[in-house]
Amino acid sequence: MQPEAILAQPAVRLTEDERRHYFEQGYVGLEGAISASWTERLRAAMGELVEASRRCTESDDVYVLEEGHSAARPRLHRIYSPQDHHPEFWEFIRSDEMTALAADVVGPDVKFHHAKLNLKSGRGSRGFKWHQDIQAWPHTDYSPVTIGVYIDGCAPEQGPLAMVPGSHLGKLYSMYDESGSFAVRIASDEASWIEADMVDAPVGPPGTTVLLGCRTIHGSLRNDSDRDRPLLLAVYSSADSFSYTPSPIPSPRLGEIVRGRPARFASFDVRPCELPPDWAREGYGGPWKRQRAAERTSAGG
Repeated sequence: MQPEAILAQPAVRLTEDERRHYFEQGYVGLEGAISASWTERLRAAMGELVEASRRCTESDDVYVLEEGHSAARPRLHRIYSPQDHHPEFWEFIRSDEMTALAADVVGPDVKFHHAKLNLKSGRGSRGFKWHQDIQAWPHTDYSPVTIGVYIDGCAPEQGPLAMVPGSHLGKLYSMYDESGSFAVRIASDEASWIEADMVDAPVGPPGTTVLLGCRTIHGSLRNDSDRDRPLLLAVYSSADSFSYTPSPIPSPRLGEIVRGRPARFASFDVRPCELPPDWAREGYGGPWKRQRAAERTSAGG
């Protein structure tokens, strides 16, 4: 669905100022937008998944481990597709609390694409370099939105999600490195124009939420606090927006209509989008592994 058609619909959860900010700046932060009852349920479900990670000794297709992870002290960076591993996450992702937010920025008919839970364990968890999302999972238009929910809240020292306001109106950068590998980051020389005072990183108490447009440049810093920073990231699109490459994070839920009705016609945006590798054949392998490989290539080793 195109922005002008979306904006012609009445807002459900957002104020008009919040919705305008999203379309003008490429994101919007909402302090404490998700209820305490839901954050408590998500926290309990997350605890069960973390407990199950004690048996893992290396990263796999569910868990991305942090350095120092052990059965005695789990340290996780990410859990892929939490909605497929605990019913509470799917219940939340398709709840009115989330899909109403999505409807305000993608239109009344909402489709689910994928989700991940970034725990970003305390005491030095890795950051994430500047990048844009849509090149990893292109769609027929640019309606996809990532809704990020800070389950325990987030403070500045915890490495919050950081956006470059208005960058969604600019160009799409290549996510490939010099060797031709999909690095999931903008090359350093191409991102050199981004200054610290240009960046916004909304923080707040549990339930604080960020709606992030798929073209917006974003990243995050290391978590140097003693506290984990769990952030649930769920990706939605308008029902008439269709992904035309395999998802890097597959799920049986991919493509489910979670609000409204299925589309009878597809929406197309004529602006081109770089294509990723064939994830079905190559596999995703995790973005941090790809960024580290790109850094080694840049350093010549």
